[in-house]
Amino acid sequence: MSTMNISLPEPMRAFIEEQVKQKGYSTASEYIRHLIRTEQENLENKRLETLLLEGLDSGEKIEISDEWWEKKRKELRERLRQEK
Repeated sequence: MSTMNISLPEPMRAFIEEQVKQKGYSTASEYIRHLIRTEQENLENKRLETLLLEGLDSGEKIEISDEWWEKKRKELRERLRQEK
């Protein structure tokens, strides 16, 4: 694991130390890694949502009904059987 030094104003350092204590982290580094992982997940979720919305907007509009879902399930089952 590599090391990165950062400079923080005193109020931010105090905030981090308080969060470490309150939330049960072992170290400030563990807390900061958690924040970074959370931000990475948020960015990935936003990217996936953008792709999903682009996909929904890109095709012919269809009505989604129970019959449509059943047809899609059957198609998927058949495709999975053929791949075995």
